[in-house]
Parts: sequence; C-alpha cells; structure tokens
Amino acid sequence: MVYYSKLADEDLSNIFIGLTIWKKHPLEFNHAANYVDDIVDSCDKLDQSSYHENSQFLEHIEFGEKVYKYIRNKNTTWYIIYDFDVNSNTVYIQHITSNHITKGK
Repeated sequence: MVYYSKLADEDLSNIFIGLTIWKKHPLEFNHAANYVDDIVDSCDKLDQSSYHENSQFLEHIEFGEKVYKYIRNKNTTWYIIYDFDVNSNTVYIQHITSNHITKGK
C-alpha cells in the first residue's frame, strides 16, 4: 500500500498550480494534470519496488528515510521522500520536492 501525508498531498497541489502559472512556460490545465498524474503513478508503484534508496540530502532526511528520484527530463528530477515499512510493505510518502528546490548535503 502507498499512503500520502497531508504535506505530500499539498505538494502535489502546489506542483499543479506552479505548472499552470509558471512564468517561463505555463502549462495548460490538462497538460499540468497529466504531469502531476505521472508523478502520482510513480509514487503508487513504490510498494512494488525491490530497492528503496536511502535519503542523502539533509533537507530530505528530515522528512523520510527513503527517496525515489523521478526524472522528468534532463532539467527536472522530482524527489519523492518516504518511509517504508518492510514488514507490511507499506510506503508512507512524506514530501515531494524537486532538484530546483533541493540545495544539497
């Protein structure tokens, strides 16, 4: 099972809004919705993964022990930060952020 924290839900909403009002190249409603759906699809498959990478950036570790890197294109990687309960095979997504916001270790 995959669960989303309130913050992760807010992150997805903010990503959608950000894409539609992006000054450089705003996306149309359907395009932005599909973009966010692609992120959610990646998240929803995390419980099927056999490998769960440890969070490395300090600003990620404060939200969760694991991270999945969803590479959208050559410029943008989305970090899905989560905790994983190996006993129940349950993923708890805590935060979703991008490489444009993550500063590093």
